[in-house]
Amino acid sequence: MGCGTSSLRNEQPEKVVKAALVIQNWYRGYRARLMARQHYALAIFQSIEYADEQSQMQLSNFFSFMLEHYKHARKEDLVLVNRLRETNLQDLKDRQSYVDLVEVPKSYDGPRLQFPLTFTDIDVLLEAFRQQQVLHAHYVLEVLFETKKILRKMPNFTHVTTSPSKEITICGDLHGSLEDLLLIFYKNGLPSENNSYIFNGDFVDRGRNSIEILMVLFVSFLVYPSDLHLNRGNHEDFMMNLRYGFTQEVLYKYKLHGKQILKVLEEVYTWLPIGTIIDDEILIIHGGISESTDLNLLHRLERNKMKTVLMPPMSVNRDQAVDLKKDKAGKIMTSGKATSSNSLSEQLSKHEWEQVIDLLWSDPRSKDGCYPNTSRGGGCFFGPDVTAKFLSKYHLKTIIRSHECKPDGYDICHDGKVITVFSASDYYEEGSNRGAYIRLAHDMSPRFFQYRATSASCLSPLYQRVEVMEYSAIRILKERIIARKTDLIRAFQLRDHSRSGKISVAQWAFSMENILELNLPWRTLSPHLVNIDSDGNVDYMSIFQDVHIVKSLETVKSAVIETLYRYRSDLKIIFNIIDSDHSGMISIEEFRAMWKLFSSHYNVCIDTTQIDELAHTMDLNRDGSIDFNEFLKTFYIVHKYDKLKTPHTKFAKFAP
Repeated sequence: MGCGTSSLRNEQPEKVVKAALVIQNWYRGYRARLMARQHYALAIFQSIEYADEQSQMQLSNFFSFMLEHYKHARKEDLVLVNRLRETNLQDLKDRQSYVDLVEVPKSYDGPRLQFPLTFTDIDVLLEAFRQQQVLHAHYVLEVLFETKKILRKMPNFTHVTTSPSKEITICGDLHGSLEDLLLIFYKNGLPSENNSYIFNGDFVDRGRNSIEILMVLFVSFLVYPSDLHLNRGNHEDFMMNLRYGFTQEVLYKYKLHGKQILKVLEEVYTWLPIGTIIDDEILIIHGGISESTDLNLLHRLERNKMKTVLMPPMSVNRDQAVDLKKDKAGKIMTSGKATSSNSLSEQLSKHEWEQVIDLLWSDPRSKDGCYPNTSRGGGCFFGPDVTAKFLSKYHLKTIIRSHECKPDGYDICHDGKVITVFSASDYYEEGSNRGAYIRLAHDMSPRFFQYRATSASCLSPLYQRVEVMEYSAIRILKERIIARKTDLIRAFQLRDHSRSGKISVAQWAFSMENILELNLPWRTLSPHLVNIDSDGNVDYMSIFQDVHIVKSLETVKSAVIETLYRYRSDLKIIFNIIDSDHSGMISIEEFRAMWKLFSSHYNVCIDTTQIDELAHTMDLNRDGSIDFNEFLKTFYIVHKYDKLKTPHTKFAKFAP
């Protein structure tokens, strides 16, 4: 009896160990599947983000085309051309005409800044923004002018030094997320003479507090100009701001003086340094490099001549592009508008422009070589060999860059020679990624600090975060799909020779990529998007069963609505440029001219009578004008079977 009991006792630990191993293996598999789902959700978010950036590049090419060739433009097209020239080339008025004319009323109960600024003003500003107060336009303008004054004296690359006792903190993209900036300061301390920072661009857009981010950074810079360093990112660009929300944010928060703030800010952007070099060993830039990146040239070029990185330099010469006439005052006269003659010639050369766009837009890849960045439409992909050659040529050790959202907030590649840091947590959706910052000291390895600013995503278990991410990613992907419904159906039917309504998964995946060009794993995503029968064939119309575009005018063809929806962001940007007084109104004639111009350049084949019918329908009081924003709301996407609430992300485009 005693022997039997002993044998039983020996067997129990073995069973416990086996059970633990089974559970461990199951959990590893379960977690791996969750991580794979998270990876695919992030791939969807990133592919659509980069596709939007491609669209922005295409729109910028359209603007460049107009500016280059407007001599031959039709009379009605000159409205857009003149607005573009005005936006890019108009000289700023002096400081007094901006700041002094904007009075702070006694009733204003927000933060008040005292110039010259001190560390107390940083505290005052942070506390006010925590309370969701808005800084008065007078102070915003004063901060911008003071910032510009100091930036003008700075070189293209700021050189800083560290020591074992003096570290420096490097932050990546913030994209208007005040919560992340406040958390960084809480964990890492406020900027000071003993606590230096580098903020590596993309302070604005996407988030709802971009102007607050700028004010905190600029005020801190004014207090500690030798200890807080600012690099320009690809979103410090008025053309990007038109698409990604910052322009709308400023005009909403500063209804009376928003236009003046944006105009001054355009100038401030141009004076931001394009990089920082630490201890003559570490290069901090926003995007990346190419095989032709020339640091010597980048040190010399006049960075303030680049109003927008998105539009290449115009080939302005007297014989080709522009019919220039000067009045007695030496001003160029075009369609009744005068512009300084110097403003047309003050621009970078094409080679210099390419150097800067590579610096702000490029991304590293594991494949050797340097090739066009087809994902974003700007900059390049650069491989480990390009990095090694560049670092060796300029006697550097490391490149630290930002520009890409990473699940862990940072990433190390190219044998440790390239580090990416991204400081906006939950960038795509709650739980999508951590934010991070880096601390560096002389001759010491970088230390990485991670965080999440949203408490809900910190407390949620992994499976819940993945489910929310996956749901949100599939949702925005379906919106992309429905905007190409007519084209997709045509592509599916070309492969459906038996007219059965079904094609193979391979045919379906090929059609999806051929039309949408998102470089996604369509086979893997197919169970989330379509019904697949037991034989493995796809019911291709099922992809549209739970989402559709609602249109206010039934007589307008679906293809027209899909096209308008697909290009709605581009059309809105063009409209905002034409609508110089920000009234929100546009004449039907201007709208018709805008559409003809846009459709001809984009090669969009749409019956103009359909566009006219839509426009006249929106002319509610028959005065020949339409509210363009209301026009865009006449067609919108509905998800029929939403089971969860609409996903919330702090990085939704600013939409008051």
